[in-house]
Amino acid sequence: MPNDSPFTLGPNSYGKSGVRLVHVGRDSARHEIRDLTVHTALSGDLDATHRTGDNTGVLPTDTQKNTVYAFARDGIGPAEAFAERLARHFVDRTPAITDARVGIEEHAWTRLGRHSFTRGEGGELRTADVHYDGQTAAVASGIRDLLLLNTTDSAFRGFRTDEYTTLPETDDRILATAVTATWTYTAAPASYDTAFDDAREALLAAFADTYSLSLQQTLYAVGERILKAIPEVGEVRLSMPNRHHYLYDLEPFGLDNPGTVFQAGDLPYGLIEGTVRREAT
Repeated sequence: MPNDSPFTLGPNSYGKSGVRLVHVGRDSARHEIRDLTVHTALSGDLDATHRTGDNTGVLPTDTQKNTVYAFARDGIGPAEAFAERLARHFVDRTPAITDARVGIEEHAWTRLGRHSFTRGEGGELRTADVHYDGQTAAVASGIRDLLLLNTTDSAFRGFRTDEYTTLPETDDRILATAVTATWTYTAAPASYDTAFDDAREALLAAFADTYSLSLQQTLYAVGERILKAIPEVGEVRLSMPNRHHYLYDLEPFGLDNPGTVFQAGDLPYGLIEGTVRREAT
């Protein structure tokens, strides 16, 4: 059918979000548990679907959900590899689909015994994101909501001031943040699991080792340390909100405050974001 409309369809995708998958490994009496939330997004030759409701090329989102569970039957492996398996399947097996993105968030359980585990609500997530266009797969790994705090070795001074500035300079403050970090691979590492562990260790070491004169400086130190630790990583994207802690005024109660009592701030908060890249050779 000819298109007589003066309008065109822009970028679009569809998929299944929030697929909750728990896999229990029972190869021995010491069970293993993997807890994932999987998101799929497919795009391709779907112009007729949007214009006329022709669903010939549409792989239902319910089918995408079922595929996640079916692929988990024989194990998951590294989250990055599982995401790539799914992305390649959706593109290679569905004629109208030319592009697939699969994102995974992994929820960590702490072992208590051979078959007992504990996990608090919220907290740190391991992430994986794969984009497959029918020829190449771009893979990224990461961490979300990793809570970090230094009780000292953080200052903030020498900043620009104007008539609206009320923030005092400080040589000693609490530095707290909830890190979201994503690192993109230029080549596959020997082991995604080992690379993730090394990147996380580098991130923690950089945060602990850096005498922070600004959260921007800490951000750069973290990205640089991950790039040094994982040669297959080309860039690191970081988001680090400043979880403010304010020294509480105890003078109205006739008490001093020798840097021990703080009020944890909520809203608003400073948000520091940036990307650290490896120079092209």
